[in-house]
Amino acid sequence: MKSPVAESEADPSLSVSSSQHRSLGSFCSLFQITTPSSFHSVMTCISVHQAVGEYGMAHFSELGKSKGKDYCIFFNSKWAHLPQDLNKASRLQTYDLTASVLCSASDVPKGGFPNRIAMVLRGNCTFYEKVRLAQINGAKGLLIVSKERLIPPFGNKTQYEEIDIPVALLSYSDLLDITKSFGEKRQVAMYAPSEPVVDYNMVIIFLMAVGTVAVGGYWAGSRDIKKCETVDVTPIMIAVFVVMCCSMLVLLYLFYDHLVYMIIVIFCLASSVGLYSCLWPFVRRVPFGKCRIPENNLPYCHKRPQVRMLLLSALCVAVSITWGVFRNEDQWAWVLQDALGIAFCIYMLKTIRLPTFKACTLLLVVLFIYDVFFVFITPYFTKSGESIMVEVAAGPSGSSTHEKLPMVLKVPRLNFSPLSLCDRPFSLLGFGDILVPGLLVAYCHRFDILMQSSRIYFLACTVGYGVGLLITFVALALMEMGQPALLYLVPCTLLTSLTVALWRRELPLFWTGSGFVVNNTTSPSDPGAIW
Repeated sequence: MKSPVAESEADPSLSVSSSQHRSLGSFCSLFQITTPSSFHSVMTCISVHQAVGEYGMAHFSELGKSKGKDYCIFFNSKWAHLPQDLNKASRLQTYDLTASVLCSASDVPKGGFPNRIAMVLRGNCTFYEKVRLAQINGAKGLLIVSKERLIPPFGNKTQYEEIDIPVALLSYSDLLDITKSFGEKRQVAMYAPSEPVVDYNMVIIFLMAVGTVAVGGYWAGSRDIKKCETVDVTPIMIAVFVVMCCSMLVLLYLFYDHLVYMIIVIFCLASSVGLYSCLWPFVRRVPFGKCRIPENNLPYCHKRPQVRMLLLSALCVAVSITWGVFRNEDQWAWVLQDALGIAFCIYMLKTIRLPTFKACTLLLVVLFIYDVFFVFITPYFTKSGESIMVEVAAGPSGSSTHEKLPMVLKVPRLNFSPLSLCDRPFSLLGFGDILVPGLLVAYCHRFDILMQSSRIYFLACTVGYGVGLLITFVALALMEMGQPALLYLVPCTLLTSLTVALWRRELPLFWTGSGFVVNNTTSPSDPGAIW
């Protein structure tokens, strides 16, 4: 625990952004992380060593009345605990001293704060000095009004033992609303409602993930996919890719504020291409807009594309740009991000082709090790004691941009807790948790078509992916500690596929992908031809 310092000099690492956990150290929120360099997801219970902060509620109402309005507060339970139920919280009259910072005895009004909740401005001295003056002058609690970002009101062990009244931070904008709504004679009750670790939005995350893997894997083996539209992954490419993953992750950790915008731009470009790729097979069946544009020398238009192609391109780019401009609108921007993300994942599953089960195994095992290393091992090397992946996923606490990496599917929590006033927490699933196992699902579907095996490999691997995702969710809820999702997804998908191959006595063909090379030379009329 750091020694007390003036609030104006408080360590910025103590601040907590709204998309992190509501209760650091006592509450866990799902942070499943994926960047172009970190194809994984992880459940993170972040523990801030310098200070522990929790979101709570301050219920203001007119004096003598119970009906009022909730406002978000940020408190530290080490000073004093707050009840979880509003009905069990004491309703006390406030003493508005927000014209003062309460840093010396001269700031204390005559008569003190008998049996009241004092409200003062933040600044000029430590939290301990403020709450000590409030306590010895009869206050039953302290609300510190802050014009800056809310941070945990911290102290040291001795100070925590001395103080027995709650202390919390309240935003200045909320104070203005409180003054307007309730005037001078008002009362407040402070409480900290609890939330379930597992939320119903997990069902939506599960359906989106499994659905994307199933659709992408099925489409990847379709006869509509031509060989020229795919990219075969070799062992050398896998090695280069993993090195790039490690390098980019470390660079993001070191230079997050500079690189995060580059990732946002890349996502906008890639997702618009993915959306076009997914919508074009449907648009080309529309009997309108088949006419071509006139001859011209414009870039990308010299081949005279069809009007409907240009219109679809404009639509996809417009959707991507709309998300880019309004990406921080928590109320609805997540819907666009999910739609673009699903389209991007399906496009990648159609485009990237692992030619053998051997290549699938190599990629998944290497990324399995990479995932575990950057979640469990890197905390021993970082100054903060946090894993590099956790820091990159949540956005470094000292980040000046407060931007989040977009390479995730996100769904807001669906429980209707008062704490939704404090932030809008999301459950996040990284693209890598879809793409990496999804490439194996796509290989299984191609092998099914080759062997005419009624898609048994495809179905088994898809079910294995779903089971692995369920195990991940259960582990997150039960263990309440960092869990790399590939720790569960890789064994479930690999072992399921391997078991089916052994049961059907097709392991040699499945391992080497032997029929695919022969298949490339078959004629289009051959029923076994899939490219």
